[in-house]
Amino acid sequence: MKPFSNSSPAPAYTLHDFDFVLPPELIAQHPAAERSASRLLDGREAGSPPVDRVFRELPGLLRAGDLLVFNDTRVIKARLLGEKPTGGAVEALVERILPGDGVHEVWAHLRASKSPKAGSVVRFADAFDAEVLGRAGPEDALFHLRFPAPALELLARHGHVPLPPYITHDDSAEDEQRYQTVFAAHPGAVAAPTAALHFDEAVLAALASQGVGRAAVTLHVGAGTFQPVRVENIAEHRMHSEWFEVSEATVAAIEATRAAGGRVLAVGTTTLRALESAARAGGGALRPYRGDTDIFITPGFDFRVVDLLLTNFHLPKSTLMMLVSAFAGHAHIQALYRHAVESRYRFFSYGDAMLLQLAR
Repeated sequence: MKPFSNSSPAPAYTLHDFDFVLPPELIAQHPAAERSASRLLDGREAGSPPVDRVFRELPGLLRAGDLLVFNDTRVIKARLLGEKPTGGAVEALVERILPGDGVHEVWAHLRASKSPKAGSVVRFADAFDAEVLGRAGPEDALFHLRFPAPALELLARHGHVPLPPYITHDDSAEDEQRYQTVFAAHPGAVAAPTAALHFDEAVLAALASQGVGRAAVTLHVGAGTFQPVRVENIAEHRMHSEWFEVSEATVAAIEATRAAGGRVLAVGTTTLRALESAARAGGGALRPYRGDTDIFITPGFDFRVVDLLLTNFHLPKSTLMMLVSAFAGHAHIQALYRHAVESRYRFFSYGDAMLLQLAR
């Protein structure tokens, strides 16, 4: 299916408008002791003071007939350490496992003192050899590799959890468990849908007993989610592409929710991007969709599906800061982030969450 692409440039805003000062000690290096013990900033009401809560209070903030939509992607152990025949160190981050050929082939980022050439071999984890087939991906930024066995099997056995660059410790058994949602189903992501990391079985049960519905999309989060924006004119930025699927069942659940007067809550920006991409591909109406998207959501974007957004706190000057500003309003997001910094909320992947409402 032809990839869907959308850009919503906002000439009134520049990169500087999405910056903020973040004390380094607020970048969470480890998850909270319990998933639902994270803090939750209730920022639904623009113009009103935000309310400091604990994440397990979320069910009480919703009502029967609302629908939560999760991203059920599963993080793979996408980071591999190896060396070239010359002995030079190589670090790989598998971005995408390709279909066909027994899923032996991947696109990967490679970090080495000198890039390996097509036809060469890289030995990973002192366990298996991967053949370099050439460059691949947008602007040939990735390497096309062929593994000697199915990629998922080799990654599970020899790979490392692909922790974000701002987490400074090596991956551990704790990360294998906690950098994964409790409902992860479809392997393919190289970064977690972090807003969903706060959910545990107790919160999910409380939501169900409250009469809150549940549906899922799949979006395999790519390493490009951490790609910095390097242009002051944000309309010039080009997004990375990610594979996603919105199923017929999820579309039906959203339509039923709407018909009954309920609200759609996207758990995380990846879920929101998948839903709004499917709606744009459908000409404004949500339709089942399976393919790639490089949708870029900035202020001025016309949201068609999502009413509420649950999200973590994002990097300064990032595309996700632009997305939440588009959703809840730029001034409101700036006020919420000031409050979060002053109140010592924990930031980024292992950090706290906030609940937002679409600015009408």
